[in-house]
Parts: sequence; C-alpha cells; structure tokens
Amino acid sequence: MNPKRSAKYYYLKFMRLKGDPQSLALGTAIGIFIGITPTMPLHTIVIIPVTLVTRSSTIAALLGSLLVCNPITYVPQYYLATIIGNVLTPYELTWSRIKGVLDVLLQHQGFQKSIEALIGLGYEAAIVLVVGGTVLALPCALAGYYVSLRFFIKIRQKRGQKHLLN
Repeated sequence: MNPKRSAKYYYLKFMRLKGDPQSLALGTAIGIFIGITPTMPLHTIVIIPVTLVTRSSTIAALLGSLLVCNPITYVPQYYLATIIGNVLTPYELTWSRIKGVLDVLLQHQGFQKSIEALIGLGYEAAIVLVVGGTVLALPCALAGYYVSLRFFIKIRQKRGQKHLLN
C-alpha cells in the first residue's frame, strides 16, 4: 500500500462529493468522530442513522471514518483512548488486555467474534475505552469540520468560477 497514492485517492473522493459544503463538512466530522471512537465493528451501523438524523452527508461521513479508522491508525487510537480513559475514569485497562482484543479484530473473523472479543473485556474496559475515545475524538471531529468546511467551500468556488468561464 503506497501512502501517497492512498492520500491522493481519498483527496479525489472528497473532491468529487456533491452537495452543500456545511452538510458535507458535518458528515465528515461525524465520520471522524465515530471513526475514532472505539466502536470499530459498529461504525457504519452508527454513522448511517446519525447522518440521516442530522441531515448531513452519509458518504462524506463514511469516507471520513475510513480516513481515520484504518489498520495504520488502530493501535495509536486505542492506545491514546486507553491512556485518556485511565486518567478520566476510576478504572484501569492494561495494554495486554487490549492487545488480545485487537488481535481478534484485526484477523477479521467476523462480526460475532468481534463483538464477543469486545464483550470479553468487560464493562470497566468499555467505559475506559469509550470515555477515552470520545475525549480523543471530539477535538479531532471539530478540527475535521472546520478543515473540511473550508475545503468544500473552496471546491464549490472553483466549480462556480469554472461555470462562469464557460
């Protein structure tokens, strides 16, 4: 996998999205937020209803989630979520417990096996990861909203200028 090629691929995918810049940016922010939270097997299941309720772009949300939640970012995200969650909650989650679950998730053994592995951590681990992941995801989603809003506004302006010239 060539990182430069992947970056260009996602850039072109975002450029080709049509719609209101605010809707696209909100969808991107929702995707980034949900993509960073440690709910890996449920991302798409959560993104679709949230984008429908907020009337934002579902495709932009799915792309945003894929951009931040991929095999390169799994380990750093879960690690940071664990550190933040351990600080903010009275529970403690060790790296060895997380590594066992990540091994199952990265082997792509199916939805049921993923859920069983996550449930095996217990509610304390879930609280640590969800609190830590949410705190980690919030500033990333806010930054993603403003960066993508600016990006989509520029794209719309370029398209408008192109139509004026023709």
